[in-house]
Amino acid sequence: MRREFPKPVLLAAWARSGGQCEKCTRPLATGDIHYDHRIPDAMGGEPVLANCDVLCRSCHAVKTTKTDVPAIAKAKRIEAKHLGVKKRSTWACSRESKHRKKLNGTVELR
Repeated sequence: MRREFPKPVLLAAWARSGGQCEKCTRPLATGDIHYDHRIPDAMGGEPVLANCDVLCRSCHAVKTTKTDVPAIAKAKRIEAKHLGVKKRSTWACSRESKHRKKLNGTVELR
């Protein structure tokens, strides 16, 4: 479950930003304000002021799609590999298959 920033953190982050995007320094208008986890919540980022950035919509979208989503996906793949969970192969006659292909090209049950 995603942990959101509490109100005091949001207010302190807004005061720190001075009403500007902390990445591109564009002035922020209502509806364009996004509070972003520097370290994503899915990767253990805490909902504290030190982990909160005030970003415009476009900077937040770029950071999320180019950095956060791939990093979270990779962390999940590494965790699954560590736990021994493998994606089943879709190749016919693979090691996980119940069939085996012989050198002469015939297929038989294992």
